[in-house]
Amino acid sequence: MKRHLYLMALMACHGLSTLAQQTERPLYQARDLTAENMFSVNIEGPNFDKAGNFYVVNFQKDGTVGKINTKTGAGNIFITLPDSSVGNSVNFNSKGDMFLPDFKGHNVLRVDMKTRKINVYVHSGQFNQPNDLCINKKDQIFASDPAWGTNGGQIWRIDPNRKAVLLETGMGTTNGIELSPDEKTLYVNESVQRKVWKYDVDKNGNVSNKTLFTTFPDFGLDGMKCDKAGNLHIARWGKGVIAVFTPEGELIREVPLKGKNCSNLIFGDKDGKTVYVTLQDRKCVETYRTDIPGKLY
Repeated sequence: MKRHLYLMALMACHGLSTLAQQTERPLYQARDLTAENMFSVNIEGPNFDKAGNFYVVNFQKDGTVGKINTKTGAGNIFITLPDSSVGNSVNFNSKGDMFLPDFKGHNVLRVDMKTRKINVYVHSGQFNQPNDLCINKKDQIFASDPAWGTNGGQIWRIDPNRKAVLLETGMGTTNGIELSPDEKTLYVNESVQRKVWKYDVDKNGNVSNKTLFTTFPDFGLDGMKCDKAGNLHIARWGKGVIAVFTPEGELIREVPLKGKNCSNLIFGDKDGKTVYVTLQDRKCVETYRTDIPGKLY
């Protein structure tokens, strides 16, 4: 009897192991998280707070931030922005405050996550259309600031005292912006010109030594994120892939998506190896698994 029970237990364990292997999600294969058309065409800026809650801008309509269930794909409106503002990405500082570039109001907005109160963190008449942000460990914000009408752009640093410092102007249509894991390199891309630049960043957040990181012959560029190894993941808007480059600028792979107009991405889940991508043509979120976690994991 004992032997029979042992064999049954062994078979059950083997069955569970086999089931786990069968259900283990393959790498680099995109699948839908949300239904199509859950967002406006300006779906952008996916991100997670420290508790693992998932947020995406322009849920159901422009001017909102949606809170999305990563297991079911269902969502609800977390906040609605005032004064016809429209956010373009979601970012968090070390204190857990949410920051949104408001491209209509020429602002960077801050959201108190406990009260959901929204205020203007910084406004400048010199802002074109703040587009994307990344934040370092000192809570300095780096912002891309394109002028889509003239195919121009600039980049800013916003310090914790809320002072905006212009780092460079006279650029192409600046869009995706990201810091390397050691925060010593800043990457900025130009969507229309299809170029990615990198800068050295000093301890005060100043940039220097601008160098062409890579360039593309076709399609557009949008959001970018680094993984823990320092590889740069670039949303290729119009091509429907996430292009992955080593820190030395070598293309490792292109991850195909179901939609074409991928606008941004973020690493998530407990191991940081699920990539969440916003698609503007399908107005939904797709996900895929990768082998290296995001830089914050």
